[in-house]
Amino acid sequence: MRAIGKNIIIEKIDEEITTESGLLLSNDDVKDFRYQKGKIVLSGSDVSDYLKKDDIVYYDTRQCYTLVINGESCTIIQERDVVVVL
Repeated sequence: MRAIGKNIIIEKIDEEITTESGLLLSNDDVKDFRYQKGKIVLSGSDVSDYLKKDDIVYYDTRQCYTLVINGESCTIIQERDVVVVL
């Protein structure tokens, strides 16, 4: 499997988020957030050098799509949809 052009294959990272008051948000609540955390699995041939495999990023969930390849769920985003690299 290879990513082509400016596409990036990521693995979603589920995280527990606690509000300032200590309330723990459920996974359903977190899925409604526009930006989520993921780990880069593969970068396309035209993606900038600053995005590398295993980097943790926040990405725009409104611009991604998910495919099932060989029984594994893969999330595909474009380079422009990465908003933060950790």
